[in-house]
Amino acid sequence: MQNQAMKHFKLRAAEPRDVPAIAGLIAELADFEQLSHMVRCTPETLAPHLFGERPVVEAVVAELTDQPGTTVVGFALFFHNFSTFRGRRGLYLEDLFVVPDARGKGFGKALLKELARIARQRNCGRFEWRVLDWNEPSIQFYKSLGATIMPEWYLVRM
Repeated sequence: MQNQAMKHFKLRAAEPRDVPAIAGLIAELADFEQLSHMVRCTPETLAPHLFGERPVVEAVVAELTDQPGTTVVGFALFFHNFSTFRGRRGLYLEDLFVVPDARGKGFGKALLKELARIARQRNCGRFEWRVLDWNEPSIQFYKSLGATIMPEWYLVRM
């Protein structure tokens, strides 16, 4: 059953006009994760990676359509990786964020389902992402969708 908020929204591939909204949502996500001090992303630095000569990331946005104009309330930014064991590319979700006022209304689930659809359509061997260990609401949400949390794998960074 679709809830009332879901009747007036759509998912779509991000367009150049969405870059400022996506950059703003990235800043909101960083604030939520208490990592605002690490954010260097601006619309000017993000745009070439989404829409430049050689884009390296893609995004899907969730927008409300029952208001004058449109309002982007969430996004999922993703890219392809590669599994040597599977011999196929995978789809990696870098960030998913829904503004607090729109949470619990199905936007996050719709974004994840859309990325899963894209991964199947592109014959990806995996669809993966990370979640912070303290973000229990998100962990429970992902588990409710059938995702597997893989504690045996650690993030390594240089």
